[in-house]
Formats: sequence, structure tokens, C-alpha cells
Amino acid sequence: MNTSFIAVAVVAAFAASVAGVSAQSVIEPGATLTLLYDQLSFGEGPTCDTNGNVFFTDQNNNRIMEWTLDGKVSVWMTNTGRANGMYMDAKGNLIACSDEHNELWSISPDKKHTVLITNYDGKYLNGPNDVWVAPNGQMWITDPFYARSWWDHNTKALPSEQVFYLSADGKTLKQVTSDLTRPNGITGTPDGKTLYVSDIQANRTWKYDTQPDGTLTNKTLFCSKGSDGMTIDEAGNIYTCNNGGVTVFDKTGKQIDMIRVPGYTANLTFGGKDHKTLFITAQKNFYSIRCIYKGANPSK
Repeated sequence: MNTSFIAVAVVAAFAASVAGVSAQSVIEPGATLTLLYDQLSFGEGPTCDTNGNVFFTDQNNNRIMEWTLDGKVSVWMTNTGRANGMYMDAKGNLIACSDEHNELWSISPDKKHTVLITNYDGKYLNGPNDVWVAPNGQMWITDPFYARSWWDHNTKALPSEQVFYLSADGKTLKQVTSDLTRPNGITGTPDGKTLYVSDIQANRTWKYDTQPDGTLTNKTLFCSKGSDGMTIDEAGNIYTCNNGGVTVFDKTGKQIDMIRVPGYTANLTFGGKDHKTLFITAQKNFYSIRCIYKGANPSK
């Protein structure tokens, strides 16, 4: 890593301007934004294992990176199917939105992959982007359309951009929304009963009740802000990513904090030994900052 003193100074300046820090701030007192790595093409998809090690994608370079508890960052896997958003399931497999061929992969700890989704009704998905896995193995996947340079097509295979559900046994794939514009970020509560979906183009985040068969009911506006990646902490606060940083909402949808981050923030997760460190991908950079709450997913 060739982190310069200038980069560190920039991070320190942004850390000093963490906005919205008040009695409700989610940031640990005195914590500052720390640059961990600056050699990504475009960072995405961070998720952590139960020990707190963090995995994240470098999509344009077609690789998955790993940050370990000793603070080291290294290449964990190459030829990842252009993995984008990811989530660690309860068995320790990385569930990856590998959009080289618009697939969903399960990558085992020994780096062998199984393709979980190849098509829907005989057609490619538009572009699996982010995924959330419930504790029981049920999955919800956002499917926006962002044309990729590695594709041989530039039009949608499916008529609209929606959310899909994959059953825990992998046998049932179905579309579970019909009225979104461009879903992107997604997260859920540890009990698996509530799902949050960002419609990034409409600049809205929606809250749903999940049903045993994967369908979504009781659609409710959570906040009037779209998001790229999202995560949730143990207090039920929702952390959303977009240009300029991380906006934090309490479980009622009220904004309670804003963490300024240089550049465009794409995705984030909690990790570290006590799961109280927030890890953020932002273009070429990978950051962390200490928080007062543990991440809700995954838990020890």
C-alpha cells in the first residue's frame, strides 16, 4: 500500500468534519476516519465473517480483497465473476453478486464457487447488485441495470429493475417487487422479519415485512433518501451510502448522523474483533471508523 501523507491529511480533515455529531452520534468519542487501503479500481461489497475479518470487492479488477484482524489487506481471490455486492451467510460462504454473466455465486472458504442463479424465466437478470441473506438462508437480491464494459450487450434483459427472492434451498427464484425504479442497497433485521430496500433513482428507501415464502408486504417509506450500499447496527440504525459520505437514520427513519467520507461511498459493513468498527468502500479507497454500536449482521 502506498498511502501518502497527503491522503492521510485529507482523511484527517474529513474526519474532523464529521457532521451531525451530537448526543445521538453513532461515532465513538474521539474516533476518526482511517484510510486502510488506497489501491482499488472501484471498491464495493464489504461484508464480514463471525470473527470480524472483512471481505470486499475490487470489481473492475475482478478480485475480492480481505482485511484481517491484524490490520493487513491482501487479495483473497481473483476471477470472481466481477463480484459486486456480497454478504456472508451463516455457513461462512460469501454470497456474491457476480455480474460478469449476471449471476449470483456462493463462494466457499476454500474459494470454490457455486452458481446459485443463472437466469430468470430463461433471461439474464439485469445485473445483480447487492444481496442480503437472512439467518435462515433466504436471500433477497437487488437487480438494477448499470451497463458494464465487460458485457456484450447494452440493453436490459428484463423489462424493469426489481428485487428478487431466492429460497434457502435454492429451488425458488421469484420477483418480489414490481413498482421500484432502480433498487440498489439492501439490508435486513437479524430476525429476518424486516427488509430495507433503497430505490436509488427515486431517492427513497422502503421498509417491508418479509413473509415465510419470501414475498414482501406492508411497504412503508422509511426515509426520503436513496442509497448504494446499506447496513444496520444492533440499535436498528440504518447506515446509507452515497456521494459525500454515510447518512445514518434511526429505526424510525429520522436522520441522526452524517459521516463525511472523501469521494463517492459505495458500500459498508461492520466488522473488527468486537464488530463495532464500520468499514467503508469509497472508489479507490477503503476506510474504517469506530462506532458505539455493534453491527447487527452477522453476529457472533
